[in-house]
Amino acid sequence: MFKKILIANRGEIALRVIRAAREMGVATVAVHSTADADAMHVRMADESVCIGPPASPQSYLSFPAIISACEITGAEAIHPGYGFLSENAQFVQIVEDHDLTFIGPTAEHIRVMGDKITAKDTMKALGVPCVPGSDGGVATLEEAQAIGAEMGYPVIIKATAGGGGRGMKVAETAADMERAFMTARAEGKSNFGNDEVYIEKYLTTPRHIEIQVFGDGKGRAVHLGERDCSLQRRHQKVFEEAPGPSISAEERAAIGKVCADAVARINYIGAGTIEFLYENGEFYFIEMNTRLQVEHPVTEAIFDVDLVREQIRVASGMDMSFTQDDLKIRGHAIEVRINAEKLPEFRPCPGKITQYHAPGGLGVRMDSALYDGYSIPPYYDSLIGKLIVHGRDRSEALARLNRALGELIVDGVDTTVPLFHALLAEKDVHTGDYNIHWLEKWLDAQAE
Repeated sequence: MFKKILIANRGEIALRVIRAAREMGVATVAVHSTADADAMHVRMADESVCIGPPASPQSYLSFPAIISACEITGAEAIHPGYGFLSENAQFVQIVEDHDLTFIGPTAEHIRVMGDKITAKDTMKALGVPCVPGSDGGVATLEEAQAIGAEMGYPVIIKATAGGGGRGMKVAETAADMERAFMTARAEGKSNFGNDEVYIEKYLTTPRHIEIQVFGDGKGRAVHLGERDCSLQRRHQKVFEEAPGPSISAEERAAIGKVCADAVARINYIGAGTIEFLYENGEFYFIEMNTRLQVEHPVTEAIFDVDLVREQIRVASGMDMSFTQDDLKIRGHAIEVRINAEKLPEFRPCPGKITQYHAPGGLGVRMDSALYDGYSIPPYYDSLIGKLIVHGRDRSEALARLNRALGELIVDGVDTTVPLFHALLAEKDVHTGDYNIHWLEKWLDAQAE
C-alpha cells in the first residue's frame, strides 16, 4: 500500500479522496492554485503545495507543477479525481515515466476510449451493443449527406474528441445537415483541437443509462449495476439515481455482464463507466469514461462500497475486495448536483458564502467543500456540492431528498436548489417517466 498520495484536483472530489485515504492510513498531499489557498481540501490534507496562479493551464493542468509537487513531498501516486487531468493519456504516460503510479487506468486505455470512433470500434469488437452510425470519421459534407440519406433522419454529428455536450449537433432533416456538420466540426476544433466528426442515428426518446465497472488490471472485472442520468440540461447531468427506474433485474444482469466481460478482456484497471442510450429495451453504447464519475456516490450507497478506496487498493497492486457475487443492490439512491448558478439562465454565480448548513439524518450524504466565509472563485466549474440520499425504495429516497433539500442552507450566492424543489413537484419525476429531452422541454415550458 502507498504511504503517501497526491490529489491532482480541487473542491469536493479532492476532499472525497482525502477522506478515503485517511481511513486507509495513507497520507495525502493537496495541490492548489493561489485562488484556492483557503480551500477546504487544502486545510484537510496532511500537506499542501501551491502549484500556480488561478488559471487552470498554469496550475491544475500543469504537468510540470504536479510532478514537481510529487517530487517535493515524496508522494508515490497521483489520484486525479474527475475532470482536469483524469482522462489525459499524455499526463498518465508522464506520471509512469517518472516512476509514479497513476490511480486509474493505463495511458493506452484512456487513449483508446478518449477517441469516440476508436472507442466505438473497440466496444463493438468486445460485444458491446452500439448506436448505428458511420464507419469511422466523416471528412466531407457530401459524405455526411450521403450517410444521412442512407441511415434516415434525424442523425447526430459528434466530434470524435468531444465531451460534455460540446461538438454535438443534431440534424433533424437533410436541410439541417450542412449547418450541423460545419458547427460540430468548428466546435471540435475550437474546444479539442480536432475537427474530425462522426455520425450516429439520433434516438428520439432515449434514457441515459450508465454501467459502473471496476477492473483489477489482471483480467478480473465486475459491474456495479446502472445509474440513470436522464435528467440533463445541454448534455450536462443534474439528477442521477441508482438503480434505474426503467431497468429490470434481467436487463441489469445481462448488460452488466457484457460490460464486465468487455473490460476484463482488455485488463482494465480501476473504475470506469460505460454509457448507453436506452430505448425500447435496447442499449446503445455512446462512450466510456475512464475515471471516477461525479455521480459515483449513488452506486456506493446501494452497494455499500467505497469506490475511491478500491481505486487506491488496486493501483497499489492489491486485489479487489469484492467479487460479483458479493455485490447485491440495497435500496435506492439519488444525487442532485448543487451548482452556484443564477436561475433561470443557469449563469455561474461565484461569491462569498455567508452561511452554510449541510443537511443530515438517516440516509443523507452531502459531498461539498463549502464552509461559512468561503469565497467561491470564478475560475472553475460551478459545482459546489452533491446531495445524495438513500432509502429502502425510490419513494423513500424521493421523500428523503425533499426533506434534505429543505434543510440545506447556502447563503451568499444563488444556487440550483430551487430547480430541484420544482422538479420534485412534477408527477413525471415521481413516476420516473422521463428521457434525456424531458428536462430541457420542461425548462422551456417554465420560461414561456
